[in-house]
Amino acid sequence: MKIAIASDHAGFRLKAALIPLLRNLGYEISDQGTDSAEKVVDYPDFAAKAAREVLAGRADKAIIVCGSGVGACIAANKLAGIRAGLCHDTYSAHQGVEHDDMNVLCLGARIIGSSLAVEIVESFAKAVFSNEARHVRRLDKIRSFEQK
Repeated sequence: MKIAIASDHAGFRLKAALIPLLRNLGYEISDQGTDSAEKVVDYPDFAAKAAREVLAGRADKAIIVCGSGVGACIAANKLAGIRAGLCHDTYSAHQGVEHDDMNVLCLGARIIGSSLAVEIVESFAKAVFSNEARHVRRLDKIRSFEQK
């Protein structure tokens, strides 16, 4: 599985810690930036880069890290076809994929520690959409919103 990962300056250190973990778990990682915690950048730019990797089919899922995770989540969800969720617990991370076909995980580096982030990322990466009729029906309704 290919995972795109991106962050702004506030999320850089957590992103950098997650990359080797994900590689050790066997995932192919595409780092979409940023490359420094010192240079201030705008989270929407990096949220869009990671989300567009999913939309283009170059990544199966994406992870975006900013200070709170909120801004990255808002930005990513503006792209049609992206279903980003802000998760700071493992249940939401896997349930969001299983029930809602979440394809982008957003994390707040100033909110959670690296140990919890690792558990959340693993839950997200391993989860698979259930394809149950009720979840497909709900997902179709969400997709219809993008057409209006």
